[in-house]
Amino acid sequence: MVGLTCVLMVSPAIYAQTSPQAPTNSTTSTPHTTKTKHHVKHTTPQTQTVCEDVTVQDAPKDSNQIIGMLAGGAAGGLLGNQIGSGKGRTLATVAGAVGGGYAGKVIQEHQQAKNTHVERRCHEVTR
Repeated sequence: MVGLTCVLMVSPAIYAQTSPQAPTNSTTSTPHTTKTKHHVKHTTPQTQTVCEDVTVQDAPKDSNQIIGMLAGGAAGGLLGNQIGSGKGRTLATVAGAVGGGYAGKVIQEHQQAKNTHVERRCHEVTR
């Protein structure tokens, strides 16, 4: 999923300039005093709110995949019980239960990884 980014301006920069001082004709001033123009530039910091959409994985209800292991183990045990006879049937049932339990766990992990939602996260940036 492609994330979208939006930028909102909170306050624009403000530029101010003071007016030059009028020259004064004073007879008591020192001989080398000169008046110069002073331009003062006042700025206020810009604050921007930057937002982006982020895909977040939901917390699983069964983090150990116990339900998947139990269901897979039961199904594998039933299938394994259909094979062979005597001690071979017992071995096939156990192997089917173990294999089915592992398969059920993996399947549930993949299903839980698909549980996501999109959140909008915003933060302010000052420039």
